[in-house]
Amino acid sequence: MLRFIICFIAGTGAGLGTGFAGMSAAAVISPMLITFLDMPAYEAVGIALASDVLASAASAYTYGKNKNLDIKNGLVMMITVLTFTMLGSYLASLVPNTTMGSFSVIMTFLLGIKFIVRPVMTTKEAMHAADPKKRLIQSIICGMVIGLICGFIGAGGGMMMLLILTSVLGYELKTAVGTSVFIMAFTAFTGAVSHFTIGGLPDLWCLMWCVLSTLLWARIAARMANKASPAVLNRVTGIVLAVLGGAILIVSIVSKIK
Repeated sequence: MLRFIICFIAGTGAGLGTGFAGMSAAAVISPMLITFLDMPAYEAVGIALASDVLASAASAYTYGKNKNLDIKNGLVMMITVLTFTMLGSYLASLVPNTTMGSFSVIMTFLLGIKFIVRPVMTTKEAMHAADPKKRLIQSIICGMVIGLICGFIGAGGGMMMLLILTSVLGYELKTAVGTSVFIMAFTAFTGAVSHFTIGGLPDLWCLMWCVLSTLLWARIAARMANKASPAVLNRVTGIVLAVLGGAILIVSIVSKIK
């Protein structure tokens, strides 16, 4: 019963974060499974990534159906992120103790506060007015930066993409989230396959409930987000990120005390 409750709560938080803000499920599910179920970190990350695949794909489908998805630049950024994540991982293997486990947690919380205090109110008209060639080049450069950082410290991909898509590339919020979850579906699939190939199959019971719970709430959140006004979506996204960031930080502190 405890396993079901933990998996359902973890999936709920991950799904809401994915559907509303393009957040990686790994940021929520991994610390929950590690802290409360004493699951090995590698296995927990594998389950989180697997949960991320369907949730991100379903969210991307919902955003795409509502014309809030930039597939062209999303594909360019995805390929660049995947390539440079591998390079970042290789560089990290050469330098001991480079991981920064609290990076994505702090970033999630601060980004939530940012959306509440300084909402993204860019319109689609302003977004489409940008020079396509300039945006393509920016997508490649930003993908390189995101990939290197994520590969080097092992965290923060979804949040970094959302921040860069809105602040650097000038996307309006819905398109930024839609494009972010589109990219995350592929990066999560790559990560999940590599984890299961190297470490074997995880606890299938926990995997099933985490996947189903994350998928359910991601679908609900994505539908709500696409119907919301920009002002409401900014506020809700900010609250979701701030609450999840604070909750994950508390879970991390509890795990250290244990």
